[in-house]
Amino acid sequence: MKDRAARHGLPHALQALRAIVWRELLKFGRQYGRLASALVRPLLWLAVFAAGFRNVFGVAIVEPYDTYIPYDVYIAPGLIGMVLLFNGMQSSLAMVYDREMGLMRLLLTAPLPRPWILFSKLVATAVLSLAQAAAFVAVAALLGTVLPVWGPQTPHVLLAAVCGALMLGALGLLLSVHIQQLENFAGTMNFVIFPMYFMSTALYPLWKLEESGAEWVYRLAQVNPFTHAVEWLRFALYGKDPGISPWIVVGTLVLCFAVASWGYDPQRGFGALAKRGGPQP
Repeated sequence: MKDRAARHGLPHALQALRAIVWRELLKFGRQYGRLASALVRPLLWLAVFAAGFRNVFGVAIVEPYDTYIPYDVYIAPGLIGMVLLFNGMQSSLAMVYDREMGLMRLLLTAPLPRPWILFSKLVATAVLSLAQAAAFVAVAALLGTVLPVWGPQTPHVLLAAVCGALMLGALGLLLSVHIQQLENFAGTMNFVIFPMYFMSTALYPLWKLEESGAEWVYRLAQVNPFTHAVEWLRFALYGKDPGISPWIVVGTLVLCFAVASWGYDPQRGFGALAKRGGPQP
């Protein structure tokens, strides 16, 4: 009996995963302005900010680079991280919206383990994040900032991008447990997204932070998981060893997903929030 349930359980779980991912892709395909809005932000940094400082700022010959590079090449991996970060937070907003509309409550009543349903939502978020990141890399190449994506390092680049997208999606999943209303998303933008992005190596290397005397920013950037997601991707692009960054990214991914799964338990997170903020039956 157990063997039969296991045989039927795996195809059912995979079918649910495919359905959830496909739903998110279809929804994304109908929102024509979403891809454009996701690309405008990093492209503005690349085409305006980085271009304006191309001849002012440069990065010395430090790992993972073998030569002096222009500023736009340095910040390109950080801008890929920006795409992943904002889409991960956008998924948090979508989760809150689905919860308010009752769709999330219906989904969580499916005859599947709750962590698997949340994992399916996480995979859908990562797929959308990677699609937007790929579009950004293509447009950046057209603007003259070509990243070494193709080559022997390609599998490592893909692994770094996938793990980074999953980590930031898991963070968005965790935040959706605690965001009770759509109006609170602006506070999330101010207190989560911007500090994570600006207190990282997305725009400047760690040694420049230390050299400038911004000791507290330097220390925060060292422990910022987003820093390690960007550094893993940056080192992977040039086929170099990223050090402990993969461990921190994967560890943060597991921790955020585990806490989010715990928080979506009806007796703790999702159910309690629904009882306080949602309509009463």
